[in-house]
Amino acid sequence: MSSQGYDEELRSERAYVDSLYGRLDAERARAAVAFDEAVKSQGNSSLAERDGFAAARAREVGRLNVADNGLCFGRLDALSGERTYIGRIGLFDEENDYEPLLMDWRAPAAKPFYCATPVSPDGMASRRQFHTRGRKVVDFTEEMLGAAGESTGRGDAALMAAVSAPRGAGMQDIVATIQAEQDEIIRLDHAGVSVIEGGPGTGKTAVALHRVAYLLYAKRERLARRGVLVVGPSPGFLTYIGRVLPSLGETDVVFATPGDLVPGLRVTAEETDPEVQRIKGSSAMLDVLAAAVADRQGLPAAAVEIGLSDITIEFDAEVAERARAKARASGLLHNEARAVFREAVLHELGELAVDRIGGGWLGADDPEILASIPAEMLRELDEQARETNELTVIREEMLAQVRLELDAHDRLSAELDRLWPTLTPRRLLADLFGSAERVAAAGGDPALVRAEGAAWTVSDVPLLDEAVELLGEDRAAAEAAAEQRRRDAEEYAQGVLDAVVADREDVIDDEIGLIATDLLDAAQLAERQDERDTRDLAERAVEDRDWTYGHVVVDEAQELSEMDWRVLMRRCPSRSFTIVGDLAQRRSAAGARSWGDMLSPYVADRWIYRSLTVNYRTPSEIMAVAAALLAEFAPEVTPPASVRASGVRPWARQVDADGLAAAIDEFVRAEAPGEGTFVVIGPSDIPGVRPPSATKGLEFDAVLVVEPDRILDEGPRGAAELYVALTRATQRLGVLHTGALPEVLNGLAREKNPVSAGHRRFL
Repeated sequence: MSSQGYDEELRSERAYVDSLYGRLDAERARAAVAFDEAVKSQGNSSLAERDGFAAARAREVGRLNVADNGLCFGRLDALSGERTYIGRIGLFDEENDYEPLLMDWRAPAAKPFYCATPVSPDGMASRRQFHTRGRKVVDFTEEMLGAAGESTGRGDAALMAAVSAPRGAGMQDIVATIQAEQDEIIRLDHAGVSVIEGGPGTGKTAVALHRVAYLLYAKRERLARRGVLVVGPSPGFLTYIGRVLPSLGETDVVFATPGDLVPGLRVTAEETDPEVQRIKGSSAMLDVLAAAVADRQGLPAAAVEIGLSDITIEFDAEVAERARAKARASGLLHNEARAVFREAVLHELGELAVDRIGGGWLGADDPEILASIPAEMLRELDEQARETNELTVIREEMLAQVRLELDAHDRLSAELDRLWPTLTPRRLLADLFGSAERVAAAGGDPALVRAEGAAWTVSDVPLLDEAVELLGEDRAAAEAAAEQRRRDAEEYAQGVLDAVVADREDVIDDEIGLIATDLLDAAQLAERQDERDTRDLAERAVEDRDWTYGHVVVDEAQELSEMDWRVLMRRCPSRSFTIVGDLAQRRSAAGARSWGDMLSPYVADRWIYRSLTVNYRTPSEIMAVAAALLAEFAPEVTPPASVRASGVRPWARQVDADGLAAAIDEFVRAEAPGEGTFVVIGPSDIPGVRPPSATKGLEFDAVLVVEPDRILDEGPRGAAELYVALTRATQRLGVLHTGALPEVLNGLAREKNPVSAGHRRFL
């Protein structure tokens, strides 16, 4: 294409994209009006119908609002002559039989934009990619696909521009530059568990998030009511990726770390002892937790005297053991079975008390004994009951009186609470971990004991969630509270109705028609005043422990323990998961050593595996250094191939201990004025330095790794930690060390002045 021809085409494309923005603005205005009308509408529809309609209009407004930047980013020309523009959303010509003016990138017809090649053109003649800034098309490149011909530039120009651009504070979507191997995974038509593995920089996270957007587009009817859960390794990571899905128009998504999965509790502290982390993450903790609950279902060490009005009886271990056996045999969870235990104890003690009071005669059939019963007692009995079985009635009357005394007996109630307490998950675990005796009684490892039982770590969260499965709820208390709320609401409603009636009676000339009391009573009015839940899906889901999601994405999944997976599988009974990770980067002692071992208890072999092999983040110069380390600790893993070189050689510099802080400051001063981002990674005890675990899943233009030998020595997974640190950079990598440089890093250039050398390009 000649320069003049290119300029004419560019003007034409700009005019077309301008027309798309004009249509977008018009649709946005119409959607805003429709939303306002839906909110204000009274009509004849039900409240639920109006809310549903308003929610639909709100989603449409949101869909249109995300498209301002990069609305249209490409064009496909088919061999048949058909032309299709590809963009963030779909736009249609309503006046021309809904002819597509812009195709949503997730639509099947848009797939060739990402997957067609000159070898396999998929019916396409050419692919054009726009470079936009705001609403303006700056330029474009074109790749000929279906026939030999001239191209206006390399087909991967948009990709190279994206991966080479300075990084910002958050991850950007890759909707305009999705590559073929990524697109295949994004569009996977698999309803179950999909495992996506890839090394650093392969775009695992971006692929998973775009897969969420695709699923919400393709299967919205199935997912709309339940939403999607995205689980990431840290709050910083979730902040970093948080803008991607909203930029794609999707908001019915809950973001959480493994420490957020119990409502009302947000935990970020990690276990400092890898062995404790391994123990807590093991499924063997299921037996420990069950035993810990059973240990709280006790027996009295000595008989307890219960003084009643007519007699004193003893509550001993034999009575308690029979009651405990009955409660356990009920199959109810601990808090629910507590009522069975209490009822069994009261029944046995009541029978014992009545037998003692009656001296045995209440169980006799002898008419002479019956004749000896005081006349005044007989007179209190119902005439009909006395004719059938006077002694049985007397016994039941006395038992009822005794039961009332027992039920209100403070000492007995306190003893029952001690022997079978109502437990919350937090109380159960805090009492367990705070007591060597309780840990031993539950068969737990002594390493579980800690000074403060409630000093929660992320490893405790799945145990707290599991405790809910063992304890259940104290339903009696919950039902009593609900009943009290209902009575209070009815009382208030009755007061309102009484006021209405009083107002009517005050009217002298009574020509008033129907009033509220003519149409409904207090109970009905109270029911109508129930507060409507106006929270959106994400707000409701995050506060509801029993909420189940339509799909779950798990990032850095290699870090999750067996106990973590139990929590997540409960959150998604349909077993619809996208799991992304890299076993070579596992740092957790409780994490996955194989995907099959973690998943087979839940889905057997009914899961699929895909791998990403291309590194879009890490320049080849840096990846060569990281690959040497990978070969040392995971020789079976093939490192991903980098798509580009940066021209900047990674460096290492040795300083003395006193000069370390100054060298770090020098790096920060050199990078701070730049357009991109930077980070210093190293041992957590060095001021101003982030540990490798805090940078997992993140990327920075420049990275300084401090004291790599100490990172290697920080536990059994130190090599994986260092591998993570070395692969965060998109442009520049430097290493500072006070001791000997680990031999595996000998590929680094030794620099005396790393700041200037670090920015030098080798052209």
